[in-house]
Amino acid sequence: MTKRFLAISAAVFVGLTLLWAQDQKAQQNATPGMSSDMHDMPGMDDGAAHAMHSMESHHMDMGAHMKMTSLRDLKPGDEAKADQVVEASRRVAAKYSDYKVALADGFHIFMPERPQKQYHFTNYWYAFETRRHFNPEHPTSLLYEKNGDGYKLIGVMYTAPKDFTEDQLDERIPLSVAQWHAHVNLCIPPRDKREEASQPHSQFGLRGSISTKAACDEVGGRFLPQVFGWMVHVYPFEQKPEDIWSVERQMHNHMD
Repeated sequence: MTKRFLAISAAVFVGLTLLWAQDQKAQQNATPGMSSDMHDMPGMDDGAAHAMHSMESHHMDMGAHMKMTSLRDLKPGDEAKADQVVEASRRVAAKYSDYKVALADGFHIFMPERPQKQYHFTNYWYAFETRRHFNPEHPTSLLYEKNGDGYKLIGVMYTAPKDFTEDQLDERIPLSVAQWHAHVNLCIPPRDKREEASQPHSQFGLRGSISTKAACDEVGGRFLPQVFGWMVHVYPFEQKPEDIWSVERQMHNHMD
């Protein structure tokens, strides 16, 4: 590895956000030969931090700030393909039921100091790997609930690059079974309006009233058409497909 690559790797582990707000500075600093989507993995800049803070509550009310894949008709082989992902997620869940094992294996708790209903333990190497290859044994994040002084595993999260088409997502997990989602149309406030962003009925953030670049530019904000890549949750301890791939559950819990 080159020194430049090692420097980028260190930055990934120290300062990455959960799923990488788009940032051109990171693209300029990317090591030659690496994925063109390294610009999807910047450090925790102001924009990325604000995006993550914006997603911490009332996910079902995001309206213009959420997009989801459309449910497709079931094709031969879809159920079997989805079942393979579920079985892999169950093996992962069995391995990481003890959160300390996850930490030892390179998963990092996102924002552990902030109370959350659901904590993401993210493996940034797996996140990088998923750009080119989908391995259901390597989820980008493990999903835990706080349990006393520790954590209880409730699910796993798989991701895909933001530029993936629905056909490409369907190849990974059939869209007749699961719906992927993405966070879109984020207006990050200018520095002099950061306090306003945390207020109810704000213009800014993933619950804000602004959802177009023109409106964001007008107030001096920074507009991100899509904040992170595609995401889908799997709840491997459930038995029914509608519970394993529950859209409502992942919307309510995704960064609550």
